[in-house]
Amino acid sequence: PIPKGYTTLGALAFKDVFKAGTSLYGIGDLTALAGDTHKFESRYLDGLVGAYPEEEKLYKERSPIESVDTLSCPILLLQGVEDKVVPPNQAEMMHEALLKKGIPTCLKMYEGEQHGFRKAENIEDALDSELAFYGNVFGIEDIPGAIELKIDNL
Repeated sequence: PIPKGYTTLGALAFKDVFKAGTSLYGIGDLTALAGDTHKFESRYLDGLVGAYPEEEKLYKERSPIESVDTLSCPILLLQGVEDKVVPPNQAEMMHEALLKKGIPTCLKMYEGEQHGFRKAENIEDALDSELAFYGNVFGIEDIPGAIELKIDNL
């Protein structure tokens, strides 16, 4: 498995290169994920980060949510409600941290979806949401067929 959502959040949190981003079911808090029973038992993060709790300092250093002070660009968070790989609280915590900092953000939770969207209508909505998000963030007007999207702090 490749942690694409985590990579997106990490790139936005740890580098000042991007103007906006979208995280699909991304890990924002490695420490919280390590404490999740399902992932803790699978030891998935041991190979990515290190043994937990022995390497807790490293988990905090590599958690995008711990570096929210360096974040400065808008972020769209897309998350499946039934995700057991990356629990929905990851997106919810990240969204709350972005709201507190005043960063433009939008959280969309998809009922009946897990890690990776499978329902055609949700895949379509996720893509439409990205188009609307970037259009709003970059001030692009009159995008044909664009959906309405509420972006907090914009």
